[in-house]
Amino acid sequence: MSTNFDRLTVNTIRTLVADAVQKANSGHPGLAIGAAPMALSVFKQMRHNPANPSWRGRDRFVLSAGHASMLEYSLLHLFGYDVSIDDIKNFRQLGSKTAGHPEYGNIAGIEATTGPLGQGFAMAVGMAMAEKHLASVFNRDEFRVYDNNTYVLMGDGCMMEGVASEAASLAGTLELGKLIALYDSNRITIEGSTDITFCEDVRKRFESYGWQVISVDDGENMTLIADALESAKNESKKPSLIIVRTNIAQGTPKQGSASSHGSPLGEENISEWKKSIGWDYEPFTVPAEVYDYLADFAANNRERENAYNSMIAEYERRYPELYAELLRWNSAELPEELYNDDSIFEFENKKTATRSCSGTVLNRLVKYFPSMFGGSADLAPSNNTELKGFEFFGRETPQGKNIHFGVREFAMAAICNGISLYGGLLPFCATFLVFSDYLKPAVRLSALMKQRVLYIMTHDSIGVGEDGPTHEPIEQMAMLRAMPNFHVFRPCDETETECAWYSALTSKKTPTALVLTRQNLTPMEGSSKEALKGGYVIDDCEGTPDLILIASGSEVELAVNAKKLLSDRKVRVVSMPCMDLFEEQSAEYQESVLPKSVRKRVAVEALSDFGWGRYVGLDGACVTMTGFGASGPANQLFEHFGFTADHVAEVARSL
Repeated sequence: MSTNFDRLTVNTIRTLVADAVQKANSGHPGLAIGAAPMALSVFKQMRHNPANPSWRGRDRFVLSAGHASMLEYSLLHLFGYDVSIDDIKNFRQLGSKTAGHPEYGNIAGIEATTGPLGQGFAMAVGMAMAEKHLASVFNRDEFRVYDNNTYVLMGDGCMMEGVASEAASLAGTLELGKLIALYDSNRITIEGSTDITFCEDVRKRFESYGWQVISVDDGENMTLIADALESAKNESKKPSLIIVRTNIAQGTPKQGSASSHGSPLGEENISEWKKSIGWDYEPFTVPAEVYDYLADFAANNRERENAYNSMIAEYERRYPELYAELLRWNSAELPEELYNDDSIFEFENKKTATRSCSGTVLNRLVKYFPSMFGGSADLAPSNNTELKGFEFFGRETPQGKNIHFGVREFAMAAICNGISLYGGLLPFCATFLVFSDYLKPAVRLSALMKQRVLYIMTHDSIGVGEDGPTHEPIEQMAMLRAMPNFHVFRPCDETETECAWYSALTSKKTPTALVLTRQNLTPMEGSSKEALKGGYVIDDCEGTPDLILIASGSEVELAVNAKKLLSDRKVRVVSMPCMDLFEEQSAEYQESVLPKSVRKRVAVEALSDFGWGRYVGLDGACVTMTGFGASGPANQLFEHFGFTADHVAEVARSL
């Protein structure tokens, strides 16, 4: 340790970790104990103010190894954040803010929800990308509005996850010099030594990605760690990886043991260990000297923020228009002028693919949302997601609004989470619907963290055609629809595509997937802004219907055509572009669209029937996919699999 106070503080962190996990009889003490010196080193030199955790000028810290959550909770408590000793005593208990893994929104100071390994690292890459982009837009001479480092602490598990490799490769390519990763190399996983699965040379791997790599062979030596952090901060182009060699459960009787990864140390072991380090305090005790020692760092950071705020005040005076734009980018409200510009949603009355409609809307909206920042996983021409007239974000063009993510779907989505969490930007990303399988874990974190990330997913059904079943989504819509706090919007034409975009932009705490066609669709006569309710009557009959046809996307036209073949019956056609929004409507509205008295219902969608049961009931039927599709022209596939007006009408008559 560099000072006696550092040693005392590290022991305080370690004993808080051990006590909390033991009391909860649940948790992961090993990495939290072993990594305490490096985490403390980061918090000591990092720019952050517990009195104002959302200070724009702060450095960011992400605990990618989220299972070591007690390490972060202990640090937040000691540095003066809103985490009390009682909160630490209630670790992992129902309703406690100190959840099993760090959760964004539970405690001001936690920058991201982590635990699914590797994703925290990828989100940190997104934060570093956001900083680089915003700095290029808003910084002027001595006015460093955006000028922070992003720190991420990762473990062996994060290092093994593919999403971390994807993100690390992109970070090196983009020369994210303000990204600093600390790798806790304790060489232990749940199943034992990492040698059984992980023998690669991490240094060489990251050097090949374009990173600066620094080794610290003694994870207890805070002087060496501080020197490594300083070297990382001095590297302006390359992101830095600091490999810190540690011991899991350092100093305890379970040091080096795989069982210390995810189990309490045990009362006897804790007692023996505390005696060995001269810790003569009751459980959950923080010596007064530790609070006093760290209070100096908090005071220094308050001065840093005061200096930053003074700089911003002068920035506002010198660059009033730019400052107003800064506030605009950081506002979640829709611009007022947007409501008066009907041209955004004007289209020719002709058959158009909804992916094309979406691309048109996206490029019209950027005028009102200059904070848009995103791209596609190497599919921008197919997804129609390039912002025309703007550069691509890169090493020499950080001002670019478009992002080349490369073929990295998982990292793309996780990076967009990081961009959103950083603040000031509206991230979007795109791929084919079938590849939502690759990015689903990050989509889940978008929903869990309530981040307004826009997912554009095209080629939405067997309409993909000749590419065949590998590229034809079947079960993906059901997967996405099953996710809490996530809107899945599959529009049937240009009008509903407009509604999808409007809904996505106004859903401030809910991410949205816009699910769009490759093939051209006919503008539907009855489509309207009622689509914002998720489901509505697009083609009705007189009086109470005998039969209701329900469809989404490209199959809405099919349902309308089937109705024409059922002229001897009273048929209502319901467009259901977004089940999630429909479920949010009042019971009265839902009843007006789908009366419970009408039990003869047919759902039509060129995807899995999973989820449609709630709308068709036991007496209804589905015209959906039961297999994986085939390769051939789209029109032939729709006929082959029974997506014709004749077949829908036949199924309806069978009821």
